[in-house]
Amino acid sequence: MKGSGVLKKLFLLCSVIASGWLCADELSGILSKNKALLFDYQLQSNELQSDMLSKSWINPVMLQYRKNYSTQYGDKTIHTGNYTVMIDQPIFRSGGIYYAIKYSKALREANHADIVLQRRQMIGDAVSILFSLKKIKLEQQKMKYQIKNDIIDIRQKRDSYEAGLLDSSFLDQAILKKSQDETALLEMELNAMELRQRFSLLSDKKPEQFSLPKLKLISKKSYQMEHLELKRDRYRAEEADYNANVTRAKYLPNVSLQGQYTDGDLNPMFYRPGSSMKEHYYNYGFSVSMPLDINSLSDIELSKVEKLKAATQLIDRKETVDEEYAWIKNSIGILERKITLARKDAKVYQNLYKITKNLVHAGEKTSMDADVMYNSLQIRKLDQKIYAIDKQIQLLKLYIRVENVL
Repeated sequence: MKGSGVLKKLFLLCSVIASGWLCADELSGILSKNKALLFDYQLQSNELQSDMLSKSWINPVMLQYRKNYSTQYGDKTIHTGNYTVMIDQPIFRSGGIYYAIKYSKALREANHADIVLQRRQMIGDAVSILFSLKKIKLEQQKMKYQIKNDIIDIRQKRDSYEAGLLDSSFLDQAILKKSQDETALLEMELNAMELRQRFSLLSDKKPEQFSLPKLKLISKKSYQMEHLELKRDRYRAEEADYNANVTRAKYLPNVSLQGQYTDGDLNPMFYRPGSSMKEHYYNYGFSVSMPLDINSLSDIELSKVEKLKAATQLIDRKETVDEEYAWIKNSIGILERKITLARKDAKVYQNLYKITKNLVHAGEKTSMDADVMYNSLQIRKLDQKIYAIDKQIQLLKLYIRVENVL
């Protein structure tokens, strides 16, 4: 029995993990096919360009075939042909080759983080629209309850006005309030249409096909470790560091090996029987070179400045990340307090609604008074759901900036 209980717990844990992955896969597929393809192509292009850059220090092998015709010697046209393979490959650049490879890797990772960030921001925009559509739907329900209260308020004020108990300005204000609320309801409908249109530009599917995720607050440590902009700037700093070394190495001694293989016809005008000239032969050697450039010191100094600039940007990004997290965490705390207040108000209205219904049965209150309390109760319940969505929207701002979630 004990083993059975353990198996049940493991099955439940696996189910939770699986459902989380399903949700993540569903949201990662929220983008339209074309937009997803564009990001895939960007990632593939980045990998290929980085691979080419890491091998750019390897010079190509030159293959050449030449056919020559000459009428210089007498009446006979002399033709010769030759095939050559040539190599001119640097093998030492004062550390430049090593740092060039490191530079290409840092550049690849920085560009990769930037592309992933752009993709996640677009996914975040789409998910944010889903939250906003849900929020508008709740606000519409809330406004309908408010309009019901407006109608009751107008009827009560009209009765008091007709009885001479109330000035006409109060009735005018009640009528104006209802008109404003109805206009706001129409504005919400217009906003929902606009959001749907924006969503159609990002996704091939309908908003109703997606379930809203349930986001939780990420720990500050995880946020710092997985923050894509921070990762990108960290790689940018490494990139600038390696580039400074590559720039310095450009103006230091370089060693290259040269080699050439030739397979060609001998010119009959120069070849004599018994000569040691060969049709197949090799030329090889090495060279040491060092450029003397008037701009070398400025170039090296510029690369150092860029290195310091990238390092400073990284420090600034770390501070920004900390401020982002603190601000969103504080805003979530305020929203949680608003939810608590709305929950307390809902309890108050629940009690008032019960009391008012009893008074209606006793003939001391009208059914309209009970309806006002009921509508106010529903409004505060909807407020709790609206604030909860606001909280999710704030959490989404964290999620779209980090990797390995959603």
